[in-house]
Formats: sequence, C-alpha cells, structure tokens
Amino acid sequence: MVPDKIERETVIAAPLERVWALLTDAEHVGRWFGDAGAEIDLRPGGAMAVNWTDYGTQRARVVAVEPPTRFAYRWAPFQDPGGAEPVEGNSTLVEFTLAPEADGTRLRVVESGFASLATSEQQRAENHKGNTEGWATELGELGEYAQKVAA
Repeated sequence: MVPDKIERETVIAAPLERVWALLTDAEHVGRWFGDAGAEIDLRPGGAMAVNWTDYGTQRARVVAVEPPTRFAYRWAPFQDPGGAEPVEGNSTLVEFTLAPEADGTRLRVVESGFASLATSEQQRAENHKGNTEGWATELGELGEYAQKVAA
C-alpha cells in the first residue's frame, strides 16, 4: 500500500517573515520552486500556477493562508488533471507550517492524499516516490535561495 503522505522539515537561516514571503510571493516562488515564473492569488480559493521551462505550467488552488505560519494548496504535479480543478481524488494537499527557531525558521511541509488518488496503485507509488525526492531537492533550493535574497 502506498503511504498517504510525505513529511519534511528543515530549518532555514532566515527570519519567519522572509520565509513566508518566499513561500507565498509569486516572484519568489517562480524562482526557487519553478524556473519560469509563477502566479498566486493569495487567498483561500485563489488560483495558483507555477511554471517550468522543461515541464510547463502546473495549476493549483490555494486552500489556506494564515500569515506568517501556514500556507496550503492543492495540486497534481504528477499528472495533468485534464483541465479539471485540483480537488480530492485528482490532487494532493501541500501544507507548509512555519515557526521561528533561534536565528531562523523551522519549515515543515506535509503533502497528503496519495492513497486516495484516482489512479493505479503503481502510479500512486510512482507519484509518492517522485514527490518525496522532489521535496528534498526543492527545500534545499529554498534554503539556498533564502540566503541570496532579501524579502
């Protein structure tokens, strides 16, 4: 059986407010996460799109905005939901929580909903594996990016 969630935690050497901006400001998201820009309507229900040169655009829907400690969205980076709205069954929920820690920010990301994706068990396993590897890479890139920019 495929695990339902991925959980990652890291400490970023930047203040809470800066890390919040890096996670929620489209200009920043389009640099450390995507590489060809992003758009974020930063409100529950708002549309979100992250662009990659090699992978195209990934649509998402903002679920929660609780500055500066929680941001969540629903997306399906492993498939094109056929233009369908990202909802339970065709997407996963990504939740970021932030807390101050010493001179930095503890960032926790949980992506859940893999077990209920409406696809084969093999595809769910591939999605989980790919995103597990992806979050390790992306959180490293976020930490490096935080050192380069002032939010």
